[in-house]
Amino acid sequence: MKILSAQQMREADQYTIANEPIASIDLMERASKAFFDAIKPRLKKNNPIHVFCGMGNNGGDGLAIARMLIHAGYKAQVYKVLHSDKASEDFIINEKRLTKMRRAQYAELSETDILPSLSSADVVIDALFGSGLNRPLEGFAARLVQHINKSGARVLSVDLPSGLFADDNTSNKPEHIIKADYTFTFQLPKLSFLFPENEFFVGNWQVLDIGLDKNFIDQQPSDWHFLQPEELSTLFHSRSRFSHKGNFGHALLFAGSLGKAGAAVLAGKACLRMGAGLLTVHVPACNYSILQSTLPEAMVSVDSEQHFVSETGDISPYSAIGTGPGLGREPQTANALKLLIQNSRCPMVLDADALNILAENPTWLSFLPAGSILTPHVKEFERLTGKSANGWERLQKAREFAFRYGCYVVLKGAFSAVVGPDKKVVFNSTGNPGLATGGTGDVLTGMILGLLAQGYTPRFSAMAGVLLHGLAADLAVRRIPMESLMAGDVVSFIDRALKKVII
Repeated sequence: MKILSAQQMREADQYTIANEPIASIDLMERASKAFFDAIKPRLKKNNPIHVFCGMGNNGGDGLAIARMLIHAGYKAQVYKVLHSDKASEDFIINEKRLTKMRRAQYAELSETDILPSLSSADVVIDALFGSGLNRPLEGFAARLVQHINKSGARVLSVDLPSGLFADDNTSNKPEHIIKADYTFTFQLPKLSFLFPENEFFVGNWQVLDIGLDKNFIDQQPSDWHFLQPEELSTLFHSRSRFSHKGNFGHALLFAGSLGKAGAAVLAGKACLRMGAGLLTVHVPACNYSILQSTLPEAMVSVDSEQHFVSETGDISPYSAIGTGPGLGREPQTANALKLLIQNSRCPMVLDADALNILAENPTWLSFLPAGSILTPHVKEFERLTGKSANGWERLQKAREFAFRYGCYVVLKGAFSAVVGPDKKVVFNSTGNPGLATGGTGDVLTGMILGLLAQGYTPRFSAMAGVLLHGLAADLAVRRIPMESLMAGDVVSFIDRALKKVII
């Protein structure tokens, strides 16, 4: 699913109007009906509803939604917020339709008026400003937004919370943005929904299909994509009846240290669950018996050091290499990682302490094998690139980093972002907060490694690994409380996740 700019979405509206064809007012009606149908399950007939409408097309949506609410028997007070001297044409049409209704409670609200009383028992439908907004709210509009936010009312926003920009909000004023409980956005998600600093404003969000022309959307250029499970289903290789383990790659996992054998076990299990034909895990001597007893399907290569990894051995037989889980940061380990990076002729997956070692030795980044995949969480990425003011700035740094070093960066978190050397970004749609527990990053490393080993491209391996990792967690929490989810549970549901995605 593409993510388009506000301008591209306006062009999609106009193209649909001209080529479906459909009148602009009827497209507004269709969008408003989709919103009305989505919010009905969240409303009770006795809920006092306040609909605040700006004077543009977002406000026109609000007027149409109010009309539908009143027609369905809900009690809705509608406010025309006079923030401009001129209303849009479709706003005016919907205003006339609403005011013809006998039960319509409609009032104008200007800067000199006392703002309406709101309480936590009320529902507010926010239809003040849409995606056309390009500067922070000020004056009367900002005062109204603050009034709604302080009221404790449940807020449902039309398309996006009023005051929030569709993409970069670095220059915005957070105190002048609606704090929605739910946002129902039209056709495609907005880029700003995917940054952690905006969760406070967007709340829970849902995309509503309003029938914009899909061919037009498909033809639009975009650096942003919101990945859905069905988009991967036809991209997995089918297995021949005469396949053997040699057809599916030999992965090397360079992991573990004293007290951290579990990370190597989790990553190794995940790698094999993803379908790698062979796996060798290189660990320090103290981890040997643990790996042999808990992961009998893997071969174990034992380092000469007892408590940490210090050597690479012959890496020529391997089709993909993963490193970082439980690795530690001993000087000898760092030297071994340097040799691994310099000598590898296949793409690598780097996580955890491998990233921390690179942060301490940034000149080594230039030697990363082409197409390598780095999987940092926020703090690990900060160590590599410095602090960022917000999610938008962090993403821009990741794009520049991936471009500079010819690698892929997986920025882990809600809506994990896969950033490629071409600066294009794919956001993941799966996963839940149960993944916020130790070891789940090791599982992701193993999953991506398992795909790389089979010959999938780095781009596909990163995207599919992240999506299936989140999907496994989503399937797990259907049976396990989110608070109880452990990394091992994610491994246990990889097979179910694959079964859901692969045709």
